[in-house]
Amino acid sequence: MIAYAISEPSVLKKDIDGYLSYLAKNCDIFLYRDKHNPNYQKSAEEILKKSKRYGIKKLFLHSDIDTAYSLNADGIHLTSSQFDDISYAKKKSLFTVISTHSIDDIIKAEQKGVDMVTLSPIFPSPNKGNPLGTEYLKEAISISKIPIIALGGIISQKEIDDIKKIGAYGFASIRYFIPSYLY
Repeated sequence: MIAYAISEPSVLKKDIDGYLSYLAKNCDIFLYRDKHNPNYQKSAEEILKKSKRYGIKKLFLHSDIDTAYSLNADGIHLTSSQFDDISYAKKKSLFTVISTHSIDDIIKAEQKGVDMVTLSPIFPSPNKGNPLGTEYLKEAISISKIPIIALGGIISQKEIDDIKKIGAYGFASIRYFIPSYLY
């Protein structure tokens, strides 16, 4: 099962080296996401260099295809409003993930050639609306031809075990990947 860590900007500011070292041991993919950083490209370049030093397996950038391409990131994670950008990301030879929130979104993403999707929220998660639940995830997995990463409210091994039982390709989380000493 793929472990997909999504960055928490405040944690990066507290202890970037400790956080990246921790992620290198605990995730397969690290998504550097910082929606409110006006210097995202420069920060992404620094994060990419440090991530490689710490041995993070794969680093994806968030929504900025040109930056991901120019920095030679391993992939791009597009927002749910970027379906029309999938073909551009694929032309840049980037492994492409998009955020989805329904089975219809997943089907649309498949048709546009995306490599993988996140589906969220599966479990209760702050400010993310009603959770879809594991039965909905199970239905999506049975229909989808591409890997689905469960996202939303995954904070412990219990949620991971629940989605693993139904065949999710992996799980993504912010909170699960924050070491306790950084809270």
